[in-house]
Amino acid sequence: MDGTTAYLAAGCLVGLVVAGFALRWWRGRSAAARRQQRRYDGGQRRDPRRIEVGDIVEIGDATYSVQGSIRLVEGEWRWAEHLLDEHGDRCRLSVAESPAFELVLWESVPRDPTVTPGAPVVESGGRRYSWHESGQARYTASGVTELTPSGTMRYHDYRAPGGARLTFEAYGEAGWEMARGERLDSDSVTVHPQHGS
Repeated sequence: MDGTTAYLAAGCLVGLVVAGFALRWWRGRSAAARRQQRRYDGGQRRDPRRIEVGDIVEIGDATYSVQGSIRLVEGEWRWAEHLLDEHGDRCRLSVAESPAFELVLWESVPRDPTVTPGAPVVESGGRRYSWHESGQARYTASGVTELTPSGTMRYHDYRAPGGARLTFEAYGEAGWEMARGERLDSDSVTVHPQHGS
């Protein structure tokens, strides 16, 4: 066997090994997605990625109604923010699926005028947050959101140790709004479809 043949054989072997790992990874993700979907089959619960206006969302001991939904697109990324109401107490639930499935519960907080959106580090509520990402997305809104039906949204996202989040968002020409968030375990969120649909 000459050197060229040996290199070709080694290359084919490496290619087969990589393809095998990729296939196992894909099968694992597909199986996980099927297990997740089975959790919501039967009409009793809705997958959080399919929340609609009018649904009921239980988070821990609190029960919220979904008043409005904002669906956002930035390049290949898609996520949603659902406006929740519990007897006048309002918050937001963001649902993202890429790069990983993630649920974050957000609470609006008064913006400190000394804090600059986009700064490398921000301190708020006794925590120190580090910049994570910034961007601009297109949105479509439904239900009660106080937004135009479509437009653009700018954001600066921050993270702190332990899963704490901080975000600055500006819809259209409006000024910056600030919210603090906590990542949720998917098992702590139950979604009941509107009218049992």
